[in-house]
Amino acid sequence: MNQVLFYCRQGFENECAGEVQDKANALELFGFPRAKKNSGYVIFEFYQADDALKFTQVQPFSSLIFARQMILVTAQLSDLPSDDRISPILEMTEGLPKCGDLRVETPDTNEAKELLKFCRKFTVPLRQALRKQGIMLAKDSPRKPALHLCFTAPGCCFIGYSMPNNNSAFFMGIPRLRFPSDAPSRSTLKLEEALHVFVPQEEWDERLAPGMWGVDLGACPGGWTYQLVKRSMFVHAVDNGMMAQSLMDTGQVKHHQADGFKFEPPRKNVTWLICDMVEKPARVAHLMGQWLVKAWAKEALFNLKLPMKGRYDEVLQDIENLKLFLIKNGVKFKLQAKHLYHDREEITVHIQCLDNRSPH
Repeated sequence: MNQVLFYCRQGFENECAGEVQDKANALELFGFPRAKKNSGYVIFEFYQADDALKFTQVQPFSSLIFARQMILVTAQLSDLPSDDRISPILEMTEGLPKCGDLRVETPDTNEAKELLKFCRKFTVPLRQALRKQGIMLAKDSPRKPALHLCFTAPGCCFIGYSMPNNNSAFFMGIPRLRFPSDAPSRSTLKLEEALHVFVPQEEWDERLAPGMWGVDLGACPGGWTYQLVKRSMFVHAVDNGMMAQSLMDTGQVKHHQADGFKFEPPRKNVTWLICDMVEKPARVAHLMGQWLVKAWAKEALFNLKLPMKGRYDEVLQDIENLKLFLIKNGVKFKLQAKHLYHDREEITVHIQCLDNRSPH
């Protein structure tokens, strides 16, 4: 087979397909997407032999916005017998690279969720059989490819693998997070997920350190502020609305009842700028760019709300304009954007400044 499977949010198959098409064309690895509305996944079929493998090797997964996972498809099975599903799967996994992980998954749709119970039960006996066959290592290893079975219906699945260091580390491409009972709003999970996706765990002690200052534009009631406070940071919370009293009682939050587009930090010692304002995405992106050009913050994490139509085009335009603005003003940066699990009609963007310029 010469296909790559991408998980995405249900209803965003066209955006995912359009993005993969653009990336494949840019790499001169040509093919076409198969996208079924509300299926939660996209298949991209390449014309030339081995181009699917090349794509998964050279296309950075981290630069894909709408894809939650990228899997090189090696087989597709249908009508697996209910009395012995393992034998046909083992036949189709011969010749695969030795894998260090097994993920028996489904697309993230309401219909496919019914299959998850089966997937969890099936994982243990299948893993044992794969290890016995020598297809999987005796112990899990993140340094080896991950073997994926994606069940789209009972008895129907794609088989494939994802590359170590060029995939999502999470089952189904979704970090499993619990809503903290003392958080002011569920939006807190958006920022927590973003930190897991954009900041490597081994860098948390340095980049999310106690005592740092953050600014939260559009903070009310404090879902995003909560994430910084629980990491022992101090926060300028900017919003005309009221903040949760539990956050104010910590003594770590200064509430500024002001317009987020006009606020200037009283001291230029801000590490994190975070923003979840409901505003036009182009306007928010430009505001983030202004803060970074003025060196008022070292890292920015923000949401861009998507329009009803032309969502992918809007994302491309806003991010490209932001990049050009930063480059024009001499800012060295690393930018990532992702349509996270806890996002809805929005994407989350992270920018890390790579130079140490003085604020102005």
